[in-house]
Amino acid sequence: MTQSVEKLNRRSFLKVTALAGGGLLLSFNWLSGCKPKELEELGLPKEWFRLNGYIKIGENGLVTLMSPNPEGGQNVKSSMPMIVAEELDADWTKVVVEQAPLDTDNFTRQFIGGSQAIRMGWKALRTAGATARQLLIHAAAQTWQVPAAEVTTEPGYLIHSASGKKAHFGEMASLAATLPVPEEVPLKEISEFKLIGKSHKNVEAKNIITGKPLFGIDYKKEGMLIAMIIHPPAHGMRLKSFDDSAARNLPGITDIFQIKSHQDDYERTFFDTTSFTDLVAIVGKSTWEVMNAKKAVKVEWEGFSTYEEKRDWNGRKENRTIPGGLESWEDQMAKMGEAAKKAKTVRKDGNPEAAFAKAAKVIEQTYRGPFLAHNCMEPMNFFAHVQEGKAACAGPLQKPELTEQALSSRLGIPIENIQIEMTRLGGGYGRRSYSHWLIEAAVISQKVNAPIKLIYSREDDMTGGIYRPMYQATYRAALDKDNNLIGFHVNAGGLVEPPLYPDRFPAGAVENYWAEDWTIPSNITVGSFRAPRSNFIAAAEQSFLDEVAEAAGKDPIEFRLELLRKAKENPVGENNDYDPDRFIGVLELLKVKSNWGQPQAGVSRGVSAYFCHNSYAAQVLDLKMENGQVQVEKVFSAVDCGLLINPDSAKNLCEGSVVDGIGTAMFGELKFNQGVPDKNNFDKYRMIRMKEAPKEIETHFVESQVDPTGLGEPGYPPVFAALANALYQATGKRFYDQPFAKQLEG
Repeated sequence: MTQSVEKLNRRSFLKVTALAGGGLLLSFNWLSGCKPKELEELGLPKEWFRLNGYIKIGENGLVTLMSPNPEGGQNVKSSMPMIVAEELDADWTKVVVEQAPLDTDNFTRQFIGGSQAIRMGWKALRTAGATARQLLIHAAAQTWQVPAAEVTTEPGYLIHSASGKKAHFGEMASLAATLPVPEEVPLKEISEFKLIGKSHKNVEAKNIITGKPLFGIDYKKEGMLIAMIIHPPAHGMRLKSFDDSAARNLPGITDIFQIKSHQDDYERTFFDTTSFTDLVAIVGKSTWEVMNAKKAVKVEWEGFSTYEEKRDWNGRKENRTIPGGLESWEDQMAKMGEAAKKAKTVRKDGNPEAAFAKAAKVIEQTYRGPFLAHNCMEPMNFFAHVQEGKAACAGPLQKPELTEQALSSRLGIPIENIQIEMTRLGGGYGRRSYSHWLIEAAVISQKVNAPIKLIYSREDDMTGGIYRPMYQATYRAALDKDNNLIGFHVNAGGLVEPPLYPDRFPAGAVENYWAEDWTIPSNITVGSFRAPRSNFIAAAEQSFLDEVAEAAGKDPIEFRLELLRKAKENPVGENNDYDPDRFIGVLELLKVKSNWGQPQAGVSRGVSAYFCHNSYAAQVLDLKMENGQVQVEKVFSAVDCGLLINPDSAKNLCEGSVVDGIGTAMFGELKFNQGVPDKNNFDKYRMIRMKEAPKEIETHFVESQVDPTGLGEPGYPPVFAALANALYQATGKRFYDQPFAKQLEG
């Protein structure tokens, strides 16, 4: 065994007092009531004992594990408790998992984002389980009057082999909860794992397939009213006045008024982004009645002038300029072209100008990606009840801790008086990070002095932001007479952020490397979208590398491996943020598993590989063209995400990434005309259909004992280019602009 040297915030382990009283355990998910069915089936204990913030053990041996992070389909509600249970040595068949509430004393980093939940929680979760196990061992040793070193565990039990004594965890939980917490605890060796690395079913699978109320949109409370908002029809506009006389007299309507979600002088933090702060709120007894009243409100809008917004980017203060005016796609395209000419250098190795001047061959291409809407299947919603200086909220949220701070500021209520319960997310990937609708819900509740649930219509969400930025990247490659890559130049930017990661591959693999970026201010609100920035730059970079490989007369995989071997053996620069060995590993695994180099009749293949969120993913995509339509036959994926926690869950994440990426690459697009999005619902915004999904997806993982890294996002960026490169093989045409379906039609 190895000793944990991780120094944790000890608040997580200080409160180890016993919880007495039958039925005292309350479900932290308001939707499931006080006695979850799982507990009743397993046998509800008469007494519960909390060993730390993550673990409660019943007197009958039943274990409740808290899942701290929001669940949005990435299956952390299973995998995070699995890590705790592994070190606790719990019997998984006697474990119940509960969604923990927002609790900054007991938990840290309770949010979805950056594929970091497992990576960041790995040591803390292990230490929580190991600490509880040590407490149980010491309780048993004290009870049996034997040395603690002689007490061992097997799933759910404590054992003293010499005396033959054995007890389930519940028999020692009461005493264990009173013992002092050790400073350091032994953690298991990987070879000792019994749960980690083996597939286990989603703990919510039964509730999901039987339609149990898990999502915020399902939430109901006695006396709850329904609220909806009206926001400006165009970005660049704000509320001037409204007439609610016709709407007020409609059935079920209780109030209509103006709200302001953020005050003008508010210093916004990273996730306080919102498109519109001045809104009209309609409150009533039912969703249908409120929707009808919303149509009857007459609103007058006006344009706003350029202004500055105070921002705090994780301690870095700045004033961001928000330009006035109504923006259109054609103007945005022209501005990107001009901005690219004024780009700033963010990395430069060697002498790229000289390399291009003496090159025998230069390849240059420009790639563009449009704004994208998230289109979560569950509409934005949140419950709020603000009364007497307190706020109780419940709903789907990716960044509850950060949102809580903004909510406290807006309502003037201390954080300790705010309770946020986290429900399951019906889609997220960035959209639920910018939870302005929670602020809106709370402000509305405070105004009407009643519990309310705010619901966005699909049109509200799609036209009100937040969007994936619009991007552009121009690549140049210089080849010598022997077709060696001697120079590489990338110029990339967007509205309102650049997509470039200047220290990623092929940086470090090319002697003469030059990276530039630029930005354009906009009043169209953008934010995180699955694998932020990587989702575009990977598509552009990996499509371009394919074209360079062809110009050099080299196999696409061998060309990438050649560059990675250079980065491994003789790296250029000191800031390369990828591990060439791991990158090489996924490509070599992919090459074998996909039978690369063995063509199939009628099948066109494309390859792509990318590093992001601390993980490596590579894909080969096989497709056929049938009556002018694309049919993806099969996608092979090779992934290195470190140690696997739950293989089935990992596979599901990778498969979802592939389907999502193909759909976005083929169809995803949002354009603006005078500030108005050209799509506001699924009748216009094209999503992938079941018949367009790959017939088969085969996923392979590099065997690794490296600590786990990200997985929710790394499999998404490379599939764009794998598809583009396969389409080139099928059509003879390179795909430079998304969505690809438009180019096929053209």
